[in-house]
Amino acid sequence: MNSGLRHTGDDLAGRTALVTGAGGGIGRACAVALTEAGAKVHLVDRDAAAVRAVADETGGTEHVVDLSAADPTRDLPREVDILVNNAGLQHVAPIHEFPPERFELIQRVMLTAPFLLIRHCLPHMHARGWGRIVNLTSVHGLRASAFKSAYVAAKHGLEGLSKVAALEGAEHGVTSNCVSPGYVRTPLVEGQVAEQARAHGVPEDRVLADVMLQRSAIKRLIEPEDVAATVLWLCGKHSGHVTGSTFTIDGGWTAQ
Repeated sequence: MNSGLRHTGDDLAGRTALVTGAGGGIGRACAVALTEAGAKVHLVDRDAAAVRAVADETGGTEHVVDLSAADPTRDLPREVDILVNNAGLQHVAPIHEFPPERFELIQRVMLTAPFLLIRHCLPHMHARGWGRIVNLTSVHGLRASAFKSAYVAAKHGLEGLSKVAALEGAEHGVTSNCVSPGYVRTPLVEGQVAEQARAHGVPEDRVLADVMLQRSAIKRLIEPEDVAATVLWLCGKHSGHVTGSTFTIDGGWTAQ
């Protein structure tokens, strides 16, 4: 197991982290990076086989959880110092054709579940006088794209939730920040190609250039490990005064 990240290896020794959507993509990369930094990591995903594979790779503890459930925190530990809210899903359709049940599902997984997890873990963080909350919000927490009403709404909401957590956590030594990537080389992004082609009326082999990377100055997908490096820094010893912020990794998308 080697994420390629460079650090002392014990910066987070004695800390416990929980990462959602840890079965692949950004979540897996974060789990690997936090483990290599010395943290004990709880891995949360609805895909039992995928999260078991990451647990085998990292030595972490897997939890098979559906974050859309009424009480997704019920069987999860409270003794968490680092919470990484990463899990997400996507649906691409114009608003007038967007299934309401799909819209609600996306809000439950990507906004309500992070709220419940923050609420679940905060008492332990307060008691220890130290905590790190990192929310993977996507560039769509700052900008909108057509045909992604549910995703954009959830990510904008998570940006706001993160700022409130930052203000409330400051006196307790708890920071809360967002990491906002553009399109990352993950199964979630790769799985959008057919939907994006239909929604935008372009061939599938043109989706990457004409849709996904059209607004980025750097015309290539971001690697999960690059996102995990920023998450790791936000959990480390040099980020104690960084809170209520958003860190974009978007290839220049929001510079325009």
